[in-house]
Amino acid sequence: MSKEKVVLAYSGGLDTTAIIPWLKENYDYEVICCCIDCGQGEELDGLNERAIACGASKLYIEDVIDEFCDEYIVPCVQAHAVYENKYLLGTSMARPVIAKRLVEVARKEGASAICHGATGKGNDQIRFELGIKALAPDLKIIAAWRDDKWKLDSRESEIEYCRAHGIDLPFSADSSYSRDRNLWHISHEGLELEDPANEPNFEHLLVLGVTPEKAPDEGEYVTMTFEKGIPTSVNGKKMKVSDIIRELNALGGKHGIGIVDIVENRVVGMKSRGVYETPGGTILYEAHQQLEELILDRDTYRLKEEMGNQLAQIVYEGKWFTPLCKAVKAFIATTQEYVTGEVKFKLYKGNIIKAGTKSPYSLYNESIASFTTGDMYDHHDAEGFINLFGLSAKVRALKMREVGEEYKF
Repeated sequence: MSKEKVVLAYSGGLDTTAIIPWLKENYDYEVICCCIDCGQGEELDGLNERAIACGASKLYIEDVIDEFCDEYIVPCVQAHAVYENKYLLGTSMARPVIAKRLVEVARKEGASAICHGATGKGNDQIRFELGIKALAPDLKIIAAWRDDKWKLDSRESEIEYCRAHGIDLPFSADSSYSRDRNLWHISHEGLELEDPANEPNFEHLLVLGVTPEKAPDEGEYVTMTFEKGIPTSVNGKKMKVSDIIRELNALGGKHGIGIVDIVENRVVGMKSRGVYETPGGTILYEAHQQLEELILDRDTYRLKEEMGNQLAQIVYEGKWFTPLCKAVKAFIATTQEYVTGEVKFKLYKGNIIKAGTKSPYSLYNESIASFTTGDMYDHHDAEGFINLFGLSAKVRALKMREVGEEYKF
């Protein structure tokens, strides 16, 4: 009789390496590893050999980079979804596409369970599990770090466990940053960052770029185009979204763009300090918003700001596969119909400086906005508007005077 199968969300790191023999020992599963490639780059080198050596029956490496960019990143860019005014959702946006592909592999293999190595303190356990529950409520979820059978409580104990099971891998017990990387960003936690009183050791920490101090002394102009809110070219070269992000990452990293040091509020309630590098994403958000300023009317712009904040919260909390997320994205999509045009800016020592924006759908009208009187605007019209706009304030002031009181501000 064949064993039941479990699909393990596999990164090749120490946690998921130790989980392979742990699953076989404690659950007697056939372990199928699944690494979802969201743009981790060289981190995927040698994974197949490592997974098999640790006892997995096979490894899937699933390339979802373009799906990640087109279906998850783009809606967040269009919404200008930013968590707590700083975090551009790099890890958060990737988790639903990972959960989706894990479910697809589990269905293909006829697996009865999915396992992940996210800790019980973090956000990822919520994001993975909400995604799996929404897409495959019948599948069992094994969260190793919350399992009573998991007795490994340190990096040293995980290494010793692997060695005891005949697995000798190139992991050391030395402390290092806890990182998550994909095409959009890289996050850093741990070491000196655990104390918010400490300045980050940027010399040791940064991966995608340099600090503004070490950026070139000369600025660099960049031109981008968008069609219906979707980026289409950089410096005159048409590219798919994933390649645009790669290009912007290189440009942004060079000029010290997109380094954020934040103490954020995790879903589980605790505060967490981390440093995020999002060079290309920071540029893309700014360029898109620069174009929207010309095109969206005031009322739509205001409501879209609220919806962007709402989407950031939804994505951060792992609620991508929900009716609310679908509805908010639908609203955002309608606002993008005319977000088409060209954006120019200069990158200089951590700054993105506007250098001109144009669109065939621009609502900016020079004959109205100019200080010179034009045919489309009569300055005298403002008098009646102000009288009506300020009527309630005037009526209140008159009433307070009538009753002998002065309103205190």
